[in-house]
Amino acid sequence: MNDTVRDLLAANDAHAAAFDSRFDHVQDAQYPDAVTVCCSDSRVLQDHIWGNDEPGQLFTCANIGNRVIQRTDHGEVVSGDVLYPLVHTETDTAIVVGHTGCGAVTATYDHLTSGLSDAPGIEHCIGLLAPALEAGVDALADDVSRAAAINRLVEYNVDRQVDALLESPDVPDHVDVVGVVYDFQDVYDGRRGEIHVINVAGETDVSLLKESYPDIADRFDRLWTP
Repeated sequence: MNDTVRDLLAANDAHAAAFDSRFDHVQDAQYPDAVTVCCSDSRVLQDHIWGNDEPGQLFTCANIGNRVIQRTDHGEVVSGDVLYPLVHTETDTAIVVGHTGCGAVTATYDHLTSGLSDAPGIEHCIGLLAPALEAGVDALADDVSRAAAINRLVEYNVDRQVDALLESPDVPDHVDVVGVVYDFQDVYDGRRGEIHVINVAGETDVSLLKESYPDIADRFDRLWTP
């Protein structure tokens, strides 16, 4: 066993000591406030970005590209990982969390613009993103830099995942759907690690969002609306 596993087990000792009595209220059931769909990127600390250390508060899903869909014999549907809390645990909020410099979005961009190929498992994931991002790639200005293109497509991908949730007949109508971008690369105005809200129930106009939610107006920001 390597040192990484030993270090992780040592860290878990501290976790278990701190949380020993904090699972009492969720021993038999869970009713999380929100399901978050994050990218698996190691720089996106899914619970810590919300300051969460409460068992049972967030139902966290992760995959490369923060996708909400999966491909089945019935076509593309909302992934069971995302759908489960919305249908079975009374969760009424879904948050799609993109992040700056996303590797999955980058790989999809390269696939669409230069035919990049990868291992079959990664190509499967890219294949789920590519149809949603293709129109976004086409809409990019010719003079936009590669880095700027990727970060605009990060927003575009979040929008498409929000759309998929809103349009799915499997997602209850009362569920609030929000799209955000987590920035640790100084792309938006703000602090590293800050969440920027870019989409609320399909609305992407920052001015309208600020008017609708004046108490959190400073949290709305977008790089691009194609």
